[in-house]
Amino acid sequence: MTFNVFLTGLLAATAAALPHSARSGESGAVETRDSDSGSLQIVNNMDTNVYLWTTSSDAGSMKTLSTGGDYSEKWVTNSNGGGISIKMSTSESEDSVLQFEYTQDGDTLYWDMSSIDLDSTSEFVKSGFSVVPSDSSCKTVSCAAGDADCKDAYQLPDDVNTYSCSLSAGFTLTLG
Repeated sequence: MTFNVFLTGLLAATAAALPHSARSGESGAVETRDSDSGSLQIVNNMDTNVYLWTTSSDAGSMKTLSTGGDYSEKWVTNSNGGGISIKMSTSESEDSVLQFEYTQDGDTLYWDMSSIDLDSTSEFVKSGFSVVPSDSSCKTVSCAAGDADCKDAYQLPDDVNTYSCSLSAGFTLTLG
């Protein structure tokens, strides 16, 4: 836990110095970058709806990703200097969530998948998930169906599963 807090703090302090502009119509808690940047696409191949929250300093509004649907968003920064977490659940509760977490530093995106707050009996564990960046030099993450202890995702706060990639890369997170 201490290492994860330290790493998040280090990355957040670096990201705080980056230029950014607020999204129109939003509170300013999450801000978009001025430069051309990549994005995350989430594809739901599971037999259940997925509920998403893009969190920064607050939980953000819940979005529903229907079975067979997909959702995309550009990289954003947190106005308080912290990272961003896209929390995913198969219920409208944030009690058991799979997380895609990231922060930006210059032209680099530091990211990870976290199962720390995910129940081992979750539909995400049963169905598996993968993350494939558009930049082939970046790490691909794959957690097979039924693998509750996937080595590519954080299971414990002191795991070392943070990866880096170009900020311009697009990522596809496939659920199921």
